[in-house]
Amino acid sequence: MFARVLSRRKVLGRIAALGGLALAAACAPVAVTSPGGAIEAPALQAGAPVPVALLVPAGSPTESDNFVAQNLENAARLAIADLNGVQVDLRVYATGGDPQQAAAVAQTAVAEGAAIILGPVYAEEANAVGVAAAPSGVNVLAFSNTPTIAGGNVFILGPTFQNTADRLIRYGNTVGINRYLIAHGDDLGGSIGRDAITTAARANRATVTGTEAYSLSQQGILDAAPRIAAAAQASGAQAVFTTAGANADLPLLATALPEAGLSPDAVRMIGLTRWDVAPQLLALPGLQGGIFAIPDETLTAGFESRYQAAYGSAPHPLAALAYDGIAAIGALVRQGGPQALSRTSLTQGQGFQGTAGIFRLLPDGTNQRGLAVATVRNNQVVILDPAPRSFTGAGS
Repeated sequence: MFARVLSRRKVLGRIAALGGLALAAACAPVAVTSPGGAIEAPALQAGAPVPVALLVPAGSPTESDNFVAQNLENAARLAIADLNGVQVDLRVYATGGDPQQAAAVAQTAVAEGAAIILGPVYAEEANAVGVAAAPSGVNVLAFSNTPTIAGGNVFILGPTFQNTADRLIRYGNTVGINRYLIAHGDDLGGSIGRDAITTAARANRATVTGTEAYSLSQQGILDAAPRIAAAAQASGAQAVFTTAGANADLPLLATALPEAGLSPDAVRMIGLTRWDVAPQLLALPGLQGGIFAIPDETLTAGFESRYQAAYGSAPHPLAALAYDGIAAIGALVRQGGPQALSRTSLTQGQGFQGTAGIFRLLPDGTNQRGLAVATVRNNQVVILDPAPRSFTGAGS
């Protein structure tokens, strides 16, 4: 257990090392819906290679976008090489990270015979691509994790707050934790996270004892900590469920709450984001005994190792989504039928095996992923409940 409370000066230093409190702004595009789902996906030709359009942010003025683009293409080609009995004709289109360009290349891809679109990365791009592809019935498997763009012909492959909140609250029910105070940043991500926790609590008969927002600044969090601690204690909350991120507000919040008198032994912290991404976090006092969710580590390590062997470097985290998309397409095509890539087929209940475990696409365009539940014990990550390997009776 952490022997002493860190000074604020040291905490601020740790935050700087983890990237500061600058959070990327997000917008909320309108979800795309096709009229009554009447337009069918393009029919596949038996025995012919499946034309898949991969939309990546190549050509962007931001160099990191070009790095991501290459990683996505690499992972997609790695997945194609792993397919048994399925041929994929991968056609790569550069979006430049721009919604208008993404819509234009999506129209080109459809005109050139794409049966399905994999990508793009950004929510605004994916929304534009969904609109462009909807009249043709071509479905879009976007790399985004923004739920507001999901629906109609757009499915998101990125992990969602809703999936994580559901998993953690269901686990909480099994160990007697069912009263939560929500603490969240006052940005869009914090609001989406807050709503996901509230929805999960309602669906799983847990109680939200209160909601406390804080300004995403160092002083804002320090000022809010006593209020959050007092609200948790007064409401009888068993846990503070936070949306705080590892490279932003989590380090300071996880130290400020114990300083404000909220003992993690009495009120545990539960995280909507991953805590294992930075070793420094595992020593923070507020996270000891706390609970968060992670993918299947064994499978993730296997993918990363194979990618490194093939391309000589570790993959960008988004690369795994490209692999997953190809794996899902291959699994459906292997089952056969001209409508293998229709909405009905994409949302089949048994799901798919991905780089981080099982996942399935839901009718609302979001996804469900099998997750493990972990805690921090003696500054180490300890798995409390492993990730399920199938959706049959899974607690995913």
